[in-house]
Amino acid sequence: MSGNYYLEMLDINKTFPGAKVLNHIDFKIKPGEVRALMGENGAGKSTLMKILGGIYQKDKDSGRILIEGREVEINHVDDAKKYGISIIHQEISLAENMTVYDNIFMGCELDAGIRGFLNDKEMIRRAQAIVDELKVGIDVRQKVGELSIAKQQMIEICRALLSKAKVIVMDEPTSSLTQTEIEQLFEQIRKLKEDGIAIIYISHRMEEIFQISDSITVLRDGALIGTKKACELDNRKIIEMMVGRDLDNYMRSDAVFDIKDVCLEVKNLNNKKLKDISFTLRKGEVLGFAGLVGAGRSEMARAVFGIDRIDSGQILVNGREVKIRNASDAIRAGIGYVPESRKEEGLVLSNSIKFNLTISVLEQFIKGCFVNRKKEMELIDEYVNKLSIKMASAEQLVQYLSGGNQQKVVVSKWLATKPDILILDEPTRGIDIGAKTEIYHLIVEMAKAGVAVLLISSEMEEIMNLSTRIVVMYEGRIKAVLTEEETKKAVQEDIMWYASGRKKDEAE
Repeated sequence: MSGNYYLEMLDINKTFPGAKVLNHIDFKIKPGEVRALMGENGAGKSTLMKILGGIYQKDKDSGRILIEGREVEINHVDDAKKYGISIIHQEISLAENMTVYDNIFMGCELDAGIRGFLNDKEMIRRAQAIVDELKVGIDVRQKVGELSIAKQQMIEICRALLSKAKVIVMDEPTSSLTQTEIEQLFEQIRKLKEDGIAIIYISHRMEEIFQISDSITVLRDGALIGTKKACELDNRKIIEMMVGRDLDNYMRSDAVFDIKDVCLEVKNLNNKKLKDISFTLRKGEVLGFAGLVGAGRSEMARAVFGIDRIDSGQILVNGREVKIRNASDAIRAGIGYVPESRKEEGLVLSNSIKFNLTISVLEQFIKGCFVNRKKEMELIDEYVNKLSIKMASAEQLVQYLSGGNQQKVVVSKWLATKPDILILDEPTRGIDIGAKTEIYHLIVEMAKAGVAVLLISSEMEEIMNLSTRIVVMYEGRIKAVLTEEETKKAVQEDIMWYASGRKKDEAE
């Protein structure tokens, strides 16, 4: 084996129409090594891994891929599997109408020995064993669609473990996991490492990178910046490698807000997942919603925006009760909503950036049969520049953007509507530090301009630094509402105490 490496990707190039996204990349990993792959959104991380996984092909007459020192061709997903490569993608790709065990064994089903029949009993047994080993706590005969996003993510991991892979790529695997589930995942990664399996770990969470990785590779703008041992780096050095500059105080925690009158009041909201939800939101404030996965934060946002049915309760906008039965009602009431799941709910992936960014504001530049192309492009240019969206052109299909740039398009779409109230559900999930900075500054600027921002985030630092007040939810209920003064003094332990369903003065 060349240099004891299991996998070597040498001089890899990739060009999409109008844009070169990988430029002479070298990437090597040894058995039992945990390698963090880092870079801003659009740096080329996912593209490199999709070439490894057979989803994309490298440019012709360019580069080589070696497995145990032998050159191989990976032109299809099946080729990658044959060479022991398994990829857990950032976006969950499970068949929701099928059972957990069907999903785990998809593509490698067990034959019962009778033509046309599968050995369901043995697949259930094996699938349940691996699920139990991960301590997921589910019955593998359940339908995947009945599970939370966090548990669906764990099923993706189970599927990779079952494949007996030699290299497992994990692309933002903890983005939907609770802290307990993250610890269980890390325990499994350590076991895989002991078994000689190489892990390529893509994440923007610095604390995870240093906790789990042996070495770190950084890409920037499609180029390799360097690979170093994790012990040789710290947060500042990684940030400088990722963005080419120092990002001091990238989270705005010192902003002064001019908070005015109440513009949104939710009273005694109830449905199947929410119980007696009441809160107020004022112009110019950032109201943070904290809680563990499954606490009901996203369900609250969906109910206020008219996606989920409300059984009882009132919603008042600027002191007047409004009936929000669907998203159109919410938009007319001046409410915008950036959903948690950008691909399923925020974008039309098969269409262009231009289409997605302007779909909510077509009336601004379309009069009858006439389209004001100049005004349309001015609008697009405004948000492309404001959020630094990396793209080949406005006609580029959204599906070819990185996850972070896709998220920027979703945010832009709603900012273009000039909402009075903007709900942001996990707006920086899967976004790198540089892009987070832009989103944080944007949130602060919107609040300063008088927009009322409702921010849902699982990143505690984000909630604590950006929020003027914090609402903590637990099992579909509001457990606590921290005042401005309490929010300024709050520590993470205080919020987690409420998020776990306990009172602050309750003995452990």
